[in-house]
Amino acid sequence: MIGDDGRARCFWGGSTPDYVGYHDNEWGRPVRGDDALFERMSLEAFQSGLSWITILRKRPAFRAAFDNFSITKVAAFAEADAARLMADPGIVRNRMKVDATLHNARVAADLPDGLSALLWSFAPAPRPPRPHTRADVPATTPESVAMAKALKKQGFKFVGPTTAYALMQATGMVDDHLAGCWVPPISPEPAA
Repeated sequence: MIGDDGRARCFWGGSTPDYVGYHDNEWGRPVRGDDALFERMSLEAFQSGLSWITILRKRPAFRAAFDNFSITKVAAFAEADAARLMADPGIVRNRMKVDATLHNARVAADLPDGLSALLWSFAPAPRPPRPHTRADVPATTPESVAMAKALKKQGFKFVGPTTAYALMQATGMVDDHLAGCWVPPISPEPAA
């Protein structure tokens, strides 16, 4: 898709101004840090069954409602917090997803090596080449199936293989920008 600025983007990346900014500046860029990855994992779970644009537009409200996805803070949320979240029109008010997010924070808080280390352990090495067409973008991979299985074994909820793969795409564990996209390939390694 060629945008108004003349840049070629992935098929979804230019359909709205919100998507342009997300595609150009965030999606596929490596995300490290337990809280940052907890946010992305939580938002991917909330997106399940919905459009990503809905979640993207509600992200500021999600961040406010969930204390910027601080694992420590969300792990301490009680029933009163769950009730507050269910009354918040700024977020997706799905009780199963709210409860899963609170539960997942408690599980993440107990990981000995942290959430980032666990999630990034499933990033494929070497990275596969960028897909050429939309049809070349998988919904799951062996790595996302393994990640979902490991997360479920730890006790995480709402983390199936498709959600795991969307998380891998969004956080730069894989590079699924299409081959003709203007966004240059980015190393999955943190900058030195």
